[in-house]
Amino acid sequence: MKKIASILILVFAFTFSTQAQKNRNEKSPQLSIEQHTVLAVKKMTLALDLTKKQQNELKPLLRAQGAEKKAAMQKRKEARKNKPTADEIFAMKNKQLDSQIAFKSKMKDILNKEQFDKFEKMKKGRKMKGNKMMKKKKMMMEKKGKKNRKEHKKE
Repeated sequence: MKKIASILILVFAFTFSTQAQKNRNEKSPQLSIEQHTVLAVKKMTLALDLTKKQQNELKPLLRAQGAEKKAAMQKRKEARKNKPTADEIFAMKNKQLDSQIAFKSKMKDILNKEQFDKFEKMKKGRKMKGNKMMKKKKMMMEKKGKKNRKEHKKE
C-alpha cells in the first residue's frame, strides 16, 4: 500500500512539474504597438488622473516610444549574432539616453507638477523592481553554476 501511495505521489509530482514547464515555455501572444499604447495610456490615466487632452497628447508620444523600443530590440537581436564594437555600443547607449531625455522633457510639458512628481516616483519604483528581479535572477544563475561545478568535480 505504501508503495502504491509513493508511486502515485511521484506521478502527480512529475505531472505538475511538466505542466509548469509547458506553461512557462508557451509564449503569450504579442500585442501590437497600438495595443500597448492604449493600455499604457489607460494605466497612466488611472495612476495620474490625466485629462482627455493629456491622454491625446500622450498617445503619439508613447506610440513613438514603443516603435523605437521594438526597433532597438530587433537591433539587439541582430547584434547578438555578431558582437558589436565599443563604438557601436556607445552609439546605441547614447541614442537611448537621448531619447529618454527627450521623453522626460515632453512628459514634463504634458503633465502638471503633481502628476510629473508622481510619474517620477512610479518610474523609480519600476526601476527598483527590475533591479530586484535582476539580482534574484543573477543569484539563481550563480547557484546553478556552483551546482554544475560541484557535479564536474565529482566526475
